[in-house]
Amino acid sequence: MLSVRNLNAFYGKSHVLHGVNFDISPGEIVALLGRNGSGRSTTAKAIMGLLDARGQIQWRGQTLLGVPTHRIAQLGLGYVPENRDVFARLTVEENLLLGAFRPLAREHLANNLDFAFEAFPLLKERRKQLAGSMSGGQQQMLAIARALMSSPRVLLVDEPSVGLSPLLVSQTITKLKELKDKYQLTVLMAEQNFNQAIRIADHGYIIVHGEIVFQGDVDSIKNNEMVKSFYLGVVAH
Repeated sequence: MLSVRNLNAFYGKSHVLHGVNFDISPGEIVALLGRNGSGRSTTAKAIMGLLDARGQIQWRGQTLLGVPTHRIAQLGLGYVPENRDVFARLTVEENLLLGAFRPLAREHLANNLDFAFEAFPLLKERRKQLAGSMSGGQQQMLAIARALMSSPRVLLVDEPSVGLSPLLVSQTITKLKELKDKYQLTVLMAEQNFNQAIRIADHGYIIVHGEIVFQGDVDSIKNNEMVKSFYLGVVAH
């Protein structure tokens, strides 16, 4: 479904990603794991056309590099940014409606809104509440639901755990797994919380200093002591 080959990305003159390669298959949760500054978020932004990049990004046979971000979204890629970026002075419902900018999504607006409220019942209860008055966890729900309003084929979620309590992190990660299982959603998750991410992922890639250094299914990642101790800083038990 999504294939990344020899991806190099830049912030100005800073070369951040170095030949990144990975694939995402339909209905899969893929975790891009690593420490802060490793290049996880940069990879997601490069896919969405948000920064200067070189290499190949193929989405269902179509190249994405050089395509404007709004066109990439219209092709069926939903994006949840690291800082959530909800519209604080708009209501929950208004935020959700703004997510349905894709022509296909506008055709199914009512169904998509029902879908978002089914996935996150709290948002239905708070539909008239200003987004800026919600907690961090509630805003994360809203950001994910807003991305779902575009009827995405794949959802890119950048750092879903950032700024959340351990309980809310667990609940948010669990919700992504529920969305994948119930709605056959494909997910790419850029995440630093190793234990939470591998709890739901089908496949994982470890990125260090902008390079993929290890990849495998969840069991191989869990059982690789070098990955846990050297790359992710997790103490093996």
